[in-house]
Amino acid sequence: MGSTSIIHASKALAKVATIHLVSGDAKPSINNLSKDLVSFIDTQIKAKNGQYYFQHDGTLHIVVKVEAHKSNSNYTNETCRKAGHGVCGLINKMKVAKVQVLNETTLTQAGLYFAEGLALSNYQFIKYYKDTSKKYNSLSTITVVADAKLKKDIDQMNIVCASLYTVRDMVNEPVASFNSVDLGKLVQSSAKKYGFKAEVWDKKKIQAKKFGGLLAVNQGSNIPPTFSILEWKPAKAKNKKPIVLVGKGVVYDTGGLSLKPTGNSMDYMKCDMTGAATVLGTFIAIAQAKLDLHVIGLIPSTDNRINGNEYTPGDVIKMHNGLFVEVLNTDAEGRMILADALSWADNYNPELVVDIATLTGAAARAIGHFGHGLMGNADEKVLNEFKQAGEEVYERCVELPFWDEYGDLMKSSIADLKNVGGADGGAMTAGKFLEHFTKAPYVHNDIAGCSFAHSEVNYRGKGGTGYGMRYLFQFLKNRAK
Repeated sequence: MGSTSIIHASKALAKVATIHLVSGDAKPSINNLSKDLVSFIDTQIKAKNGQYYFQHDGTLHIVVKVEAHKSNSNYTNETCRKAGHGVCGLINKMKVAKVQVLNETTLTQAGLYFAEGLALSNYQFIKYYKDTSKKYNSLSTITVVADAKLKKDIDQMNIVCASLYTVRDMVNEPVASFNSVDLGKLVQSSAKKYGFKAEVWDKKKIQAKKFGGLLAVNQGSNIPPTFSILEWKPAKAKNKKPIVLVGKGVVYDTGGLSLKPTGNSMDYMKCDMTGAATVLGTFIAIAQAKLDLHVIGLIPSTDNRINGNEYTPGDVIKMHNGLFVEVLNTDAEGRMILADALSWADNYNPELVVDIATLTGAAARAIGHFGHGLMGNADEKVLNEFKQAGEEVYERCVELPFWDEYGDLMKSSIADLKNVGGADGGAMTAGKFLEHFTKAPYVHNDIAGCSFAHSEVNYRGKGGTGYGMRYLFQFLKNRAK
């Protein structure tokens, strides 16, 4: 809810709470300090305190120590983000509305990444409290005092942070107030607001296009499915063929007849549409940043419920591309709806198709919340571009094997494919299943372990983390350069 603005200033402001970023044993650059304050600062440095604060001349000063990694600048940037998270609680506790960040280190972008971590840490989802006015954080504006060369980077970071707030809001919203139809409406209103194109199909059109996977998963729901098509095509796009982003939009997942256990499983399944939210958030960001790339987004959306008409284990479903899939587990529904969208992507003759989804518990168990699974049949250069983008924003990828043997596990004895391949290699078998549904070079991102945090995880917060949006935006931004 709301947003935290990051703005640029070429010189320090007067009487605004000031955060001094320092390294080593350096003292903050403040004139006319009293002897008592000099002594206080010396004591803090001697004690090697990473953060301390004091009042001087009517202004709050917070000193934060950040250090460079010996060889990894991306790790240094992440340290600055986490330092921003470390000071967020103090700022709001002291009811500060505006802060400025002074980078007094030799790290040229420390202030930029500190501000990012601070802004993302300041996110709140509080609309369901009776009195939200008592819950709002005080912090509203972060000014980064920096060279004019950084202004464009700061403006772009502000766009990304605001877009990520939108993603988190979508993930945190209960399905009772944000279903597949609501998702389609948000796509349309966002397109109108930010200047990209959007088309949202209703159930009748989805039936006409024979999206068998999406329709099968939707059978158990009283709410119709939607299929959203987003497009950003600037006049001077650098790519002749579009990049297609596909996001899983299961707005709530009970598991269907293959019912999930309720404890620590079904209770947060509103997050199963994080892939869809990520694609929409990425479009909001690229449209505002005006990236010179032609990008198409596809979002199949439904919930997966039980109403007596649901699809069942043993069913055989004819998919959009004509392949038949034997359903052995109705909780493997994400791949069913993604498959139809991937098939539709071929209509655009894309140079690359990229999906992002909370797809498998196998990926979550293997990697945890520290990163996500990356796999695909695109060439290694493309996969390395994704890994580089992941390192740069610290939404890191683990490249998982994409061997044909995993695909063999998806063969059915009565149909072209089955929708689960057994207990072994679950993340990879899911990826190999999806590979059957697009002819273009393909990249699969499984973010199941990172999309939702049950307790606060640094600047990613608690609840919907928005993980994946910064990663996709960074990949596209690097491509546009």
